[in-house]
Amino acid sequence: MRNESGDVLTYSEIGATAGSLPPGYHCFTLRRRIGSGRALFEQAGVAILAFVMQKGTGIFDESSTPTAEVGTVLTVRLGVGRLAITAPCKVVYLLEEADRRGFAYGTLTGHPEIGEELFAVEYDATDDAVYGLITAFSRPGAWYTRIGGPVVRLIQRYMAGRYIAALPTSA
Repeated sequence: MRNESGDVLTYSEIGATAGSLPPGYHCFTLRRRIGSGRALFEQAGVAILAFVMQKGTGIFDESSTPTAEVGTVLTVRLGVGRLAITAPCKVVYLLEEADRRGFAYGTLTGHPEIGEELFAVEYDATDDAVYGLITAFSRPGAWYTRIGGPVVRLIQRYMAGRYIAALPTSA
């Protein structure tokens, strides 16, 4: 699968969701407990790489690989019916730490937003807790997302909660 843009990322701050979020964007982080135990952490990590967050919210369209890899191109469908928009993204890094797993994708030409989003799970050994994590920075990339302003931001936060809700909650 290849998008018409030739896989050109629409922003220069590639990988910024792994550290300090860049100025000039709407930035947010949602971290929510999904359960406890190392087994749940491992299960959720595998699920994230298999695009369970996107599939669980019903926005997953297709991907160039069955699981997230650096360079995977994927599309999500935003909206309903004839009003749905296909939004291309590209996996820019994998998060493969002892207590953090996931991936981030960045927007490609044709996506209605410009920016990056991290989908991850974290394990806290101090209390055995497992957390779903979404971190993102974005700004409008199309006229209709500029006009949508605050409504678009509310939808992004709502979707972040749905992404985390799509994760397994018991191992």
